[in-house]
Amino acid sequence: MDFDRHCTEIVTQTDLLVRDAGDADLRVPVPSCPGWTLGALARHVDGGHRWAEEIVRTRATDFLDDTIVRDVLGDDGGALPADRLREGSDGLAATLRAAGPSAEVWAPFDFRSTGFWARRFAHETLMHRADAALAAGTPFVVEPEVALDAVDEWMELDVLPQHFDLRPEKRELLAPGRTLALEATDADAAWFLDLTGPVITWRRGTGEAAVTVRAPLTELLLLVYRRRGDAGLEVSGDAGLLAFWLHHVAFG
Repeated sequence: MDFDRHCTEIVTQTDLLVRDAGDADLRVPVPSCPGWTLGALARHVDGGHRWAEEIVRTRATDFLDDTIVRDVLGDDGGALPADRLREGSDGLAATLRAAGPSAEVWAPFDFRSTGFWARRFAHETLMHRADAALAAGTPFVVEPEVALDAVDEWMELDVLPQHFDLRPEKRELLAPGRTLALEATDADAAWFLDLTGPVITWRRGTGEAAVTVRAPLTELLLLVYRRRGDAGLEVSGDAGLLAFWLHHVAFG
């Protein structure tokens, strides 16, 4: 997926989040975000869009205060703020398009570009749509191209060695013989992770692994984002390694 598609998906996934949330009570808990209500989730999504829009619009060169993203307290009376959510996503997408994919702005790690923010918020919004669907009890369906790009981005971000400095306990994953494979049963897609070296590496494709998970693409996406466990999935090999890995990976 390219920059323009990522901008489009920010808007599309917000529209789908509104659809998937339906008429659910904003007080309903979000099982994949413990302690949050559907209303809190909506405030977080809207805050994230508006925070990122300000970063891009102002060409921020340093971190901007993200209280608007983190502070999810608010009134859960009434209906989902659909118009506000769409306004925020439309604004972010428009600002990104006006800036183009290569404008230099602050971003975590070494990305420093608007292209990073377009892709990140396309999939941030996608996964919070999954949270809304789980809360509302509605089906979560993803276009294969979107799901593939989302898993690829997750892999690229999760293996960054800077995570070892931020969360030293993640080094516990590294040991001889630790390899994992994820294989989609409904798409020509697979991912191979190698935890045997000084850093975690990944590649697209299959390989002999200590543990292999085979499942539909959307279920693999939900698995790596820890929106579901491995129950009901085809797991062969060291299931303990899979559980250990999932315990140590988290973002988004």
